[in-house]
Amino acid sequence: MVGSRGRLLAVAFILFSAALSAGCVSSKAGDVYSRDQARTEQSVRMGTVEAVREVQIEGTKSGIGAVAGGVTGGIAASTIGHGTGSAVAAAVGAIAGGLAGAAAEEGLTGSSGLEITVKLDSGQTIAVVQGIDTNTTFQPGDRVRVLSGQGVTRISR
Repeated sequence: MVGSRGRLLAVAFILFSAALSAGCVSSKAGDVYSRDQARTEQSVRMGTVEAVREVQIEGTKSGIGAVAGGVTGGIAASTIGHGTGSAVAAAVGAIAGGLAGAAAEEGLTGSSGLEITVKLDSGQTIAVVQGIDTNTTFQPGDRVRVLSGQGVTRISR
C-alpha cells in the first residue's frame, strides 16, 4: 500500500510541475509570437502612445494545479489515523490541496504587463495589454505600430 501511495504522490508531483512549467512557456510579451501566428498576415496601423501603465496579467486556471494539489493533499493526509479517520483526513486533505494547488498555479503563472493606450493616425484611441518586454520600452509620445491578426493585437516600435 505504501508503494502505491508513493507512486500516486510522484504522479501528482509530475502533474503539478507540468502545470507550472506550462504557464512559464506561454508569453504575452509583444515580441513573442505563437507557432500559429508565424507566416500569417497582420494588419498594421500607426499611432502615438498616449499613456502606459503597469498591470497584472492573471495566471492560468487550467485545473491541473487543483487536481495535482488535491491528489497530493489527499495522499498526504490519508496517512493520518486509521479507518474512518484516515478517510476523513484524506477527503479534507484533497479539498485543501486542491484549493492550494489552484492558487499556486494561478499565482506562479501570472505576470506583469503593460496597458498601452495609443491614439491611431485615424483618430481612434485604443488600449492594448501585453506582457512586459525588457528590450522594448514605451513612453507617451512614442510612434508605434499596432499589429492585429487572428484575434491578437500587439504594440511594437
